[in-house]
Amino acid sequence: MKVLVINPGSTSTKIGVFEDSMLIVAESLKHMKHEDSSNDKGVASRAEEIRSYLAVKDIPLEQFDAIACRGGILPPMESGTYRVNEEMCQYLLNSSKMDHPANLAAPIGMELSRGSIPVFITDPVSVDEFSPEARYSGLPQIPRVSLLHALNMKAAARQVAAEFGRNVESLNLVVVHLGGGISVGLQLRGKMVDVNNANDEGPFSPTRSGELPVGSIVEACFSSGLSEKELLSRYTKAGGMIAYLGTDDLRVAMEMARSDEKAREVIEAMAYGIAKEIGGMCAVAGGQIDAIVLTGGMAYNSSFVEMIKGYVSRFALVVIEPGENELMSLALGAERVLSGVEKAKEFHLEVVL
Repeated sequence: MKVLVINPGSTSTKIGVFEDSMLIVAESLKHMKHEDSSNDKGVASRAEEIRSYLAVKDIPLEQFDAIACRGGILPPMESGTYRVNEEMCQYLLNSSKMDHPANLAAPIGMELSRGSIPVFITDPVSVDEFSPEARYSGLPQIPRVSLLHALNMKAAARQVAAEFGRNVESLNLVVVHLGGGISVGLQLRGKMVDVNNANDEGPFSPTRSGELPVGSIVEACFSSGLSEKELLSRYTKAGGMIAYLGTDDLRVAMEMARSDEKAREVIEAMAYGIAKEIGGMCAVAGGQIDAIVLTGGMAYNSSFVEMIKGYVSRFALVVIEPGENELMSLALGAERVLSGVEKAKEFHLEVVL
């Protein structure tokens, strides 16, 4: 099976070519600012750059069995692999609640396919499998919402299941994505029934403040003199570790901690907050957890991982699946459909909304 994978960023598009789950070509295509009269937000121009790159590499598009795209900001939906259709593309380009580069992926895939190659997305960030109890925030006007690092967390869960020789639907897991944002999710029998929204809740992370005292937030809104956008930026891009230490790189912070007691304390506090969130998920599962899975970029840091394990290893086996591997996860999603292991879901707004 040959799969083309597309993962757009704001100024570049990562692509990967996979043959039977093996990455054979990977590239990050840098983009110039395009003036696009068709109002497709650069879809046509990015697709043409991908087409030109493949031509230079002598990789004909018609050789691909599927195109796998990063899922954009879609309505709440079940996890899994979805067949991309025109309805999905129109929603991503014109109706999505957030303007994000990932919204371009599926439309780019469709532009490249031109109806001749199946196009898929897998586990977008809007995956919603919450239990009814998890939706209550404390105010009826503000329900909790499911937003998570779904692609990586679901892929890590599948990998652990494979290592256990089990079906993922037979396991209860706490899956922890350790990146610029931190998501701690409870996955029961294959469903992510609860997770902290990494922008608003849970532990602080390298760039995000995590949960904050309500009274202090209200006061800041009225007294700081900052705009709504500036306040949000403070809490989601300049909060957490970078606010305390001036760096969002855990490796730099760890080096600082060798001689700086404050740096050591901040890192330990971040591990402490993650452990508290893990403990809460274990509690609502009644302690019936098969494994705690640590994934994401910070899971490569063995010293930080040991800090977390020191708190939670008595709850369940702690398994480390470091990194994000987004291209591979997308390719595997498409391959599961092509091989018949998984049936592709169909996207229709009246179904998912």
